[in-house]
Amino acid sequence: MPPVAIPLVLDVDTGIDDSLALLHACASPEAEVVAVTCTAGNVDARQVARNTQAVLELAGRADVEVALGREVPLVRDLVTTPETHGPHGIGWAQLPAPEGSLSSRHSVDLIVAEARRRPGELVLVTLAPLTNVALAVQREPDLPRLLRRLVIMGGAYRVPGNTTPASEWNVHVDPEAARIVFRAWGDAAGRDPGVALPLAVGLDVTERAKLLPEHLARLASRAGADGPAVEARVRSARAQPPDNAILRYLADALRFYMEFHARYDGFFGAFVHDPFVVAVALDEALAAFVPVAVDVETSGELTTGQTIADWRHLWGRPPNAEVAVKGDTDAFLERFIERVGRMVAARG
Repeated sequence: MPPVAIPLVLDVDTGIDDSLALLHACASPEAEVVAVTCTAGNVDARQVARNTQAVLELAGRADVEVALGREVPLVRDLVTTPETHGPHGIGWAQLPAPEGSLSSRHSVDLIVAEARRRPGELVLVTLAPLTNVALAVQREPDLPRLLRRLVIMGGAYRVPGNTTPASEWNVHVDPEAARIVFRAWGDAAGRDPGVALPLAVGLDVTERAKLLPEHLARLASRAGADGPAVEARVRSARAQPPDNAILRYLADALRFYMEFHARYDGFFGAFVHDPFVVAVALDEALAAFVPVAVDVETSGELTTGQTIADWRHLWGRPPNAEVAVKGDTDAFLERFIERVGRMVAARG
């Protein structure tokens, strides 16, 4: 008997690694992609929604509901990151304008309504600033109990940040929202020990998930395409683009992302934070977690956006998150290559 599919709602700010996460979710047989909710982050929220719809249509999943959510952080001005993801969030790639329409529901309404409709079933995976989730838990304080699990891509718990020396990007964009979410789940778990603590997967683990050009070549070969030619395209815009639309997208989006990492991180490749976190949401055995009390700095002169984990239990607070401390990134990369490669082959 095939495994029961895990219903996912993905909350995104679709830049390049979010788009890889969407492809991974669509290619995973154990994932039921219920809906995708959008907020501002890597690019503005309306561009996020366009990118999300276009990537889902590329994957053959135009049926997935895509909702627009909050377009600015709770109290701060919006910052975006075109230097990381390009002016439109998808690097050097170009995608057709999406044919479908956005949902009539706001992201916050969708999250709350779906959690109420399927209590104890949904896994909410956040790959973006936590703005939508903070508003949803304020709207519905029982959200931690209604969800099966919250899985967060965000934070830097024992490592430096990637946006400031102290902060990771998703938390940096809206630290007030992150603080609301961590505290809300802690309060809920205090009232009901049956509430599952959120899985917080931060840079400690996601920066071990490095996608290199040779991985993309293997993915292309798995799809029956010319792997070396696709690797050449990801290394140089002068190389011939692949005929397959998904491979062409991957090569051109990832070339921008890999050029960014070559400038700032010293390797020609990409940290693929978001697809790794989707993989963990589908198979928690891919990471090891430690329960710990977490809070977020919102007013520090140098440390705003820092995720502070009380590893020594100095606060005396009960844990409000399970923080990833190890991850089997090699197994994830093999899974990503196999699944997305299979989808590419099926999509022709």
